[in-house]
Amino acid sequence: MNDSEIAALAGWIAQAGLAGASETTLLQGFCERAAAAGLPLARGVAFIDTLHPLYEGRTFRWDRDKPDVTFTDYGRSTEGEGAERWRTSPWFRMLNDGVSVLRRRIGPETASEFPILRELYEVSLTEYVAVLNRFDADGVIGEMDSFYSGWMTDLPEGFSDAEVDAITRLVPHLGLAIKAATLARMAETLVETYLGRDAGRRVLQGRIERGVADRIKAVLWFSDLHGYTRISESADPGQIIPLLNDYSDAVVSAIHAHSGDVLKLIGDGVLAIFPAEDRARATAAALEAAKEARAAVAALKDRRGAEGLPTTDMYLGLHFGVVFYGNIGSQDRLDFTVVGPAVNEVSRIAAMCRSVDQPVLISSAFVESFGSDRRPFVSVGRYALRGVGRPQELFTLDPSA
Repeated sequence: MNDSEIAALAGWIAQAGLAGASETTLLQGFCERAAAAGLPLARGVAFIDTLHPLYEGRTFRWDRDKPDVTFTDYGRSTEGEGAERWRTSPWFRMLNDGVSVLRRRIGPETASEFPILRELYEVSLTEYVAVLNRFDADGVIGEMDSFYSGWMTDLPEGFSDAEVDAITRLVPHLGLAIKAATLARMAETLVETYLGRDAGRRVLQGRIERGVADRIKAVLWFSDLHGYTRISESADPGQIIPLLNDYSDAVVSAIHAHSGDVLKLIGDGVLAIFPAEDRARATAAALEAAKEARAAVAALKDRRGAEGLPTTDMYLGLHFGVVFYGNIGSQDRLDFTVVGPAVNEVSRIAAMCRSVDQPVLISSAFVESFGSDRRPFVSVGRYALRGVGRPQELFTLDPSA
């Protein structure tokens, strides 16, 4: 590659990065254009750490003979097999040695230096160039402190010095664009994880002005765990967080599976909504989520009980009403949530489960919105809810239905 070709490819990377291209699009476009300009690439690999509740980062791989770039999320590199792979990688040595480029011919004499070289030797690749681009301290976010890449050829003579120079000149441009794309993906993951899926999308779309809220109709879900205070006071402290995680997984997964959005995890409580442009569809979705969550909690209780771990049950209140959905809070701390009398009512309905000895209580507004089919429900009577002006008829699920 000559200087004009390098400049042209660097310009394409900048434009693609500004346009918001994904990491896979960036790597594929880079490798295809570099190969077309004469760089003898057989494979290109890039990876970057991220902020994610489950994964440490993501690896991207381009192969000359395959149509698409593939990616793989990798787990923590601090324990188990992940730690062993990391400690025996070229990049781990480069970080420790303070070098930014590692170049190796691939053959029987070098295949034992790193496991990756042995793998490349077995598929007849001939040279490997690893490039490490470190971020300055102000550019580090969590574990995302570097951009890592590896470049391979199968030419018998390997890369020329000029080709390695072209790679090292171009990779910082690619790393910057991939870092930008990863930051955008990371922001989406974080806001959806901590705010909820729909609330997170709205925030990223610019709905961040204080006091701006939409008036929407929604099914409201409020659930909590039976006897959580007693468990938290009597159980080993190290068991409390795993217990909450297990039960949250069971409940939240059911809500998400039926297009609900979890807005709050309040200790052992879960506040969620099912937006109700179509009332019947939203109430049906919430009811299916309730059935699925109860089944998941029952299975979890059996499993944890068999392992000698603390167990509990779920109480659930379902309601239908009008709420304000948006940004509420101070100038320095906003929350994207729902407010309104219906939110207070659903929490009171859930709290009544203990008094009437029912695992699920459902408001008359929910039942009316469900449609003409009342077979899934059975009335448990009218009750005065604390903080609510008038008594309400409450329902539970009819086991025979």
